[in-house]
Amino acid sequence: MKASKTRKATSWSDVKARLTHFDHDGLVGLLHDLYAASKDNQVFLHARFELNEDVLEPYKTTINCWLWPDMLRNQNASVAEAKKSIANYKRAIGRPEGLAELMVFYCERASGFSVEVGLQDESFFSALVRMFEQALQAIARLPNAQRPLFMERLRAVCNISQNIGYGVEDAMRDLLVEYGPYD
Repeated sequence: MKASKTRKATSWSDVKARLTHFDHDGLVGLLHDLYAASKDNQVFLHARFELNEDVLEPYKTTINCWLWPDMLRNQNASVAEAKKSIANYKRAIGRPEGLAELMVFYCERASGFSVEVGLQDESFFSALVRMFEQALQAIARLPNAQRPLFMERLRAVCNISQNIGYGVEDAMRDLLVEYGPYD
């Protein structure tokens, strides 16, 4: 008979315990190595420390890449990758107005791409409607003065979505009524 060994999964608490042994230079070195390891880490740290004039730019670039791919180069759209960009921003800095901006931008790009290429993908459209609702929820958390411009942009998304079909425009109009005018 073999004795079964159960191994505890490594977790953040294990990493955190090891960090107590680092001095300042060791922590800076670790952060440097993480920074050098991936572009995502660089974007995260730039956002966290607000090192770029436009913190949202790299996140918008990623959303645009995944929601408006170059079809002539056989690039594919990816809802998951576009949403991941928003989640990454939320972890890095997560300011309410930045989240609202990225969510509205997602809706603009997804609906624009759908109309331009005549996309026929029900799961893509379902994700668009879900993000539309999440954008409305994010806008509701903003101060009153910030809401009208975002709402104007979402109404424009709803208007161009009449060319998509699949009940997308109807679902968006229902959500606009449910969440109120905000203007």
